[in-house]
Amino acid sequence: MAKLSLEDLRKLRDFKKKEIRKRDIVGKEIHVVVGMGTCGIAAGAKKTLDVFINALDTEGLADTMLIRQSPCMGLCNSEPTVEVTVSGMPRVLYGKVDAAVAADIIKKHIQGHELVKDHVLDQPAR
Repeated sequence: MAKLSLEDLRKLRDFKKKEIRKRDIVGKEIHVVVGMGTCGIAAGAKKTLDVFINALDTEGLADTMLIRQSPCMGLCNSEPTVEVTVSGMPRVLYGKVDAAVAADIIKKHIQGHELVKDHVLDQPAR
């Protein structure tokens, strides 16, 4: 096995720091919870989760957005389900969130502070 140079070690350290920052919960204003129960996975929740995870890098949301997984939310007929909490907005539960809807949620709700009304399952009263 080849030895790593000091520069290689620095690159590896920086890469790992970025990966750890994605998992850090402190100071995150946006929380996304993707239902990953067996019903959600069967309905395509893995692809939905991947869209949110990729947005951490592509949309520069790693410092502000936390992504978590949850077991079944009890809404099997509406899977995949995603709960989104953005600072200054009510918590919203979305249903039937495929990859395209997840991209809409990122653009409209998370970045634009506007609900994706076609997929809202539950929203607390103001």
